[in-house]
Amino acid sequence: MNSNVRPDTMERITTKELAEKFIAEQVAEVRAQVGDKKVLLALSGGVDSSVVAALLIKAIGKQLVCVHVNHGLMRKGESEQVIEVFGKELDANLIYIDATDRFLDLLKDVAEPEKKRKIIGGEFIKVFDEEAAKLEGIDFLAQGTIYPDILESDGVKAHHNVGGLPEDMEMELVEPVKLLYKDEVRVVGSALGLPDEMVYRQPFPGPGLGVRCLGAITRDRLHALREADAILREEFDNCGLAGKVWQYFIAVPDFKSVGVRNDKRYEGWPAIIRAVNTTDAMTATIEEIPYEVLHKITNRITAEVEGINRVLLDLTPKPVGTIEWE
Repeated sequence: MNSNVRPDTMERITTKELAEKFIAEQVAEVRAQVGDKKVLLALSGGVDSSVVAALLIKAIGKQLVCVHVNHGLMRKGESEQVIEVFGKELDANLIYIDATDRFLDLLKDVAEPEKKRKIIGGEFIKVFDEEAAKLEGIDFLAQGTIYPDILESDGVKAHHNVGGLPEDMEMELVEPVKLLYKDEVRVVGSALGLPDEMVYRQPFPGPGLGVRCLGAITRDRLHALREADAILREEFDNCGLAGKVWQYFIAVPDFKSVGVRNDKRYEGWPAIIRAVNTTDAMTATIEEIPYEVLHKITNRITAEVEGINRVLLDLTPKPVGTIEWE
C-alpha cells in the first residue's frame, strides 16, 4: 500500500474489524520504514492529523514528535482537547506553541480576506519551521494526506498540514492514511480510541475563525465569535442536528446595530448562523433548523455573549453563496 494509486482490490474500511486490520498493517509498515528514527508531525487537531498521530503513537511511541500551533483562531476548547487527548491520555511527545499574540498582531487592521489567509498560512509555516529547526535527528515528516487529496491534485499532494513542502526537503514522508477516504479515516480513528468529538469534527478552514470574524479581526469580536460558535455547537449537539448537518458555524461581521439591554441603548454585532449540507462542497443546500432551536440559540447568544445583540440566519445555498463567508 505504498503506491499513490488505491488498489482495486482494497476493501472499503467500514467496520471496526477492518479498521483494526488496517491499523495492524500500517503499524508494521511504519515500523519497517522508520526503524529507530524520529518523525515530525504538525498536529492541528483536525480529523486527519489526529488519526495519523494516534496511529503513529501506536507504532513508534515517543519517536513521534507532534507540534501543535495555536494561532489564536481555534474554536473554543480545541487546543485544550489536543493537549488533553495527546499530551495526557496518549502520553505523546507533544510540543504546544501558543502563538496567539504573534498572529493577531500581524492581522491587526487587515480586512481583505485573501490577505488574511496568506498571513495566517505563511506565519504558520514560519512558526512550524522555527520549532522544527530546534529539534535534532528528525528524518521523517508525517502528513495527514488522504486519498481525495491525491485525486484532486493528480498525484501531487499540496501538503496542507505544513502549508507546502520544498522540493529539496531532506525528510522522508510518512503518510499512513493516504489511500483512505475521509469516512474511512473516521472509522480508523474510532478504532484507535479517539473521542467522537475529534473523529467526527466538522470541516474547519485552515485560517480557522480568521475567515469567520469578517473584516479586520479584533480581539473582542473574535472572543464573541468563539463564544457564540460554542453555543451553536452545544445546542446542535443537544437537539441531534450535529450528526445531520455537514457544516454549521457562526460568522460575525465588522459592523454594529442598535439594540436594547437593561433598558438602555446597546450597540452590538450580529451573529450569523450558517448550516449547510453537501456531498462534494461544490454545491450546498440549507439545513432546516426548527424554530424552537433557533429561539433557544438566539436567547442564549444574546444573553450570554458580550458584544452581540442580534442573531441572523443565512438561507443562501451554494451557488449563489459560498459555504464560508470569506
